[in-house]
Amino acid sequence: VQLVESGGGSVQVGGSLRLSCKMSGATYMRWCMGWFRQAPGKEREAVATISSPGHTTYADPVKGRFTISRDNAKNTVYLQMNSLKPEDTAMYSCAAAFRYREDWYNEGAYGVWGQGTQVTVS
Repeated sequence: VQLVESGGGSVQVGGSLRLSCKMSGATYMRWCMGWFRQAPGKEREAVATISSPGHTTYADPVKGRFTISRDNAKNTVYLQMNSLKPEDTAMYSCAAAFRYREDWYNEGAYGVWGQGTQVTVS
């Protein structure tokens, strides 16, 4: 199973970006997908997750600004990021879990990870 992220870049404060993460090598629609981020000098933190049926959950810092979605036909999960702030600057990685767990914010809940895509807000 492989995850490949894209869509990162540099954006001004208040701007928007849409990240994509494409899965290959597995039946994508069965997987729970998550987005995490890691800023320099900080631990990786959960951003959002979307279950196989489409139930979404968000971390408090991004609620109301970020939207996670999935396109099962394209084996892809998206993260639409609006009203970006400097504190959103981080390496964003997607991850896949075989099933949704209550501790979705825990890295250990996910068994497959992408390489990440950098987001810089200034």
